[in-house]
Amino acid sequence: QAEEELKAAWSQQAGQLREMGCRERLLRSDMQRAREQLESFKTRVMQVCSPSAAGSTGTSVTEQQVIEKVRQISDENQQSHEREKSLQKELSSKLAKEKEVSANIEVFKNSLQKLQ
Repeated sequence: QAEEELKAAWSQQAGQLREMGCRERLLRSDMQRAREQLESFKTRVMQVCSPSAAGSTGTSVTEQQVIEKVRQISDENQQSHEREKSLQKELSSKLAKEKEVSANIEVFKNSLQKLQ
């Protein structure tokens, strides 16, 4: 009976080992696919951000390069927004001055007409 129990336990463990081996192969396959997708994504990001830097040399793009490029684009975007706000303020100020000058000209015209 003990021998039968050992055989059953052995059979069960062997099945578990086979199952673990299958899972490991699947995980390795998934990891390889994920690595390939990441590399493809990094290359595409760099091609969009800087076409001359990606793909032309034949070397793979590092994560640090992608991070730096995205950071650079983000900084440029922020500067652009700040410049846009500054220009909008300047435009509003000039429009207000123009309205004021137009109003003063109108008052001056009216005063001239009254004097004539």
